[in-house]
Amino acid sequence: MYYETRARSLLKTISWRTWATITTALLVLAFTGRFELAIAIGSLEVVAKLILYFFHERAWAKLKWGKREMPAFVLWFTGLPASGKTTVADMVHEELLKRGLKAERLDSHDLRGLFPETGFTPDEVDNHVRRVGHLASMLEKQGVVVVASFVSPYRESRDFARRLCANFIEVHMDSTPEACAARDERGLYEQARRGQIADFPGVSAPYEPPLHPEIHVAVDSLAAEEVARLVLQALKPGRNGARAKAPHLARVQHQQS
Repeated sequence: MYYETRARSLLKTISWRTWATITTALLVLAFTGRFELAIAIGSLEVVAKLILYFFHERAWAKLKWGKREMPAFVLWFTGLPASGKTTVADMVHEELLKRGLKAERLDSHDLRGLFPETGFTPDEVDNHVRRVGHLASMLEKQGVVVVASFVSPYRESRDFARRLCANFIEVHMDSTPEACAARDERGLYEQARRGQIADFPGVSAPYEPPLHPEIHVAVDSLAAEEVARLVLQALKPGRNGARAKAPHLARVQHQQS
């Protein structure tokens, strides 16, 4: 995801050769006792090896042999409202950035502000998820790792997003409505039960859990940090990906004890 600039290569070259030349000059001085000879040999060496080292580094940088590319992928968190999707996805996204990956974060709370006309009826939710799936696939094609967190309650719209993406990794944050309601600081579950919020997944609207998610975690018995660790553990360069270029994945099935 990153490449080395010419300026960085040049600075590395100068830094390395400075210390190497000082070492050479000190060795010549120690063996001959002639200070002027040590300076002369050191000066000649630094010029010659600066040039050789620079072109050596640039030549190796252009060779693909021995490099392993991490293909872009879409990591799609789905689950009931307040199941912890946003918190865990934020942790995973932050860790991927620390590892040097070019990653983008897509979250329902942020994107709905860009589409203020989007409502919460089944059709509107379905269309919203499809739009996000299209956006995620476009980012993936540009080599960006996408970490998306959406309730995305309907299998059909999630499968639509999967078909658009080359490497789609579905993470099911499996939780009960009761546990989610206990975590719900905004009181949305209570409002939905009172009839104040219509089409609320898990209360007044269905949530269709994934049938075969790449990653399935029963989250109610785990801290968010542990869930994030399990997800990151699953994101290993794979030998038997579901698709040809998947970064894939041992399937993670974590059930409550």
